[in-house]
Amino acid sequence: MKLGIEGKVALVLGAGGGLGSAIALALAADGAKVALADIDADSLARTAAEVRKAGAQALTIVWDLGDIASVEANVATIEREWGPVDILVNNTGGPPPSPASGQTAETWEKHFRAMVLSVIAVTDRVLPGMRARQWGRIITSASSGVIAPIPNLGLSNALRLSLVGWSKTLAREVARDGVTANIVIPGRIATGRIRFLDQQKAAREGRSVEDVTAESTQSIPMGRYGEPPEYAAAVTFLASAQASYITGATLRIDGGLIASI
Repeated sequence: MKLGIEGKVALVLGAGGGLGSAIALALAADGAKVALADIDADSLARTAAEVRKAGAQALTIVWDLGDIASVEANVATIEREWGPVDILVNNTGGPPPSPASGQTAETWEKHFRAMVLSVIAVTDRVLPGMRARQWGRIITSASSGVIAPIPNLGLSNALRLSLVGWSKTLAREVARDGVTANIVIPGRIATGRIRFLDQQKAAREGRSVEDVTAESTQSIPMGRYGEPPEYAAAVTFLASAQASYITGATLRIDGGLIASI
């Protein structure tokens, strides 16, 4: 299937590894020019090498999402090189495991800035051009915790849920301009982040990582963790021309993990 994104300019946040890297590779495979943003220069270089190995164009930007003041300069760099952004994938790292109670105001502010304000600021920067061109895709990666809160991920559950409300509201505001805004929800996808969370749970409960992983796997109807390319394929479809009538949606990519309707 031709997805209609050949030559489109995509910006993928958190592209240095895990889900972000897989998304960047999937978009590149369908002909998009991919700007890769991440705070880790080495990880960015590895993803860029993979994108170029696949025959696509890659532009790397070392980007601290907590630095809102850098948004203008970083997006302007992409525009100078390739032109305006057509596809924005908002993908941020998660905060450390934590209960919902007892967190300092400074902790909430730090992660709100990096996970929420950064996403809103980048989107606001590229959105006017999308609306003027009558074409744009805004895809925001959240967490299954926004539907079924995950124990000991209080910061993540709360902050990512705020992005769901923002994205749904935005979708209605820009729909007539040919711009879509959707949320994607990963279940347990086999990334470094999930391995870290399994390790943390094992340490808290005095169990082996293998035991925690096996228990988690048993809770998934498909009986396995998802693979990053599977997640990336769904994101790439939402970025496509064919997905032009899908907006305001929350798409679960979880192997059936979330039991609620």
